[in-house]
Amino acid sequence: MRVDRSSIELEIFQDETEELREILPHWSGGAGTRAAGLYVHAHERERADDERRMVVAIRSTMLKDPMSLVATVAHELGHVILLGGKLMSPTTPDHEPMTDLLTVFLGLGIFVANSAARFKQYQDNRRIGWSLQSLGYLREEVFGYALAKFASERGESNAEWARHLSPNVRADFKRSRRWLAKNPRYVAVAKPIG
Repeated sequence: MRVDRSSIELEIFQDETEELREILPHWSGGAGTRAAGLYVHAHERERADDERRMVVAIRSTMLKDPMSLVATVAHELGHVILLGGKLMSPTTPDHEPMTDLLTVFLGLGIFVANSAARFKQYQDNRRIGWSLQSLGYLREEVFGYALAKFASERGESNAEWARHLSPNVRADFKRSRRWLAKNPRYVAVAKPIG
């Protein structure tokens, strides 16, 4: 994503709720509202050495799920680009969805789209079950369209990478590709920068 590594600090923060889930099998703890990652602006931090680096922090449980880990890191680095680079204000109402879209157009959309909604089954010594986990700010349908537009902008008539999309996102991607092909007059084509 071409983020200057020296401009950020990477931190891992613990997920205390995960420990409670392991001890108390029926405890749910509001899993839908937990942040997978955090971004802190350089100007919001007070540093004795006057260092102005931004912080990207990732929840420790993300380390157990590579797909979601990459999606979370990509999203938080998107904040570094958009907010840290002063391309967007943190008060802009849709800056979170825009950050997810940025990951698509910087080539990491597969990870973020595949993490948007994931069905998981689990079994251990004390319990068996399933869960539907969501990550990010956009629905699978939106990612399908954004990825179709990404492929179209790159002139990819047969995007080989699309086979790596989850079934739902891939279906939305294919449907969006067909719509884009049939309706070019409704879709603005981006002009190269520079």
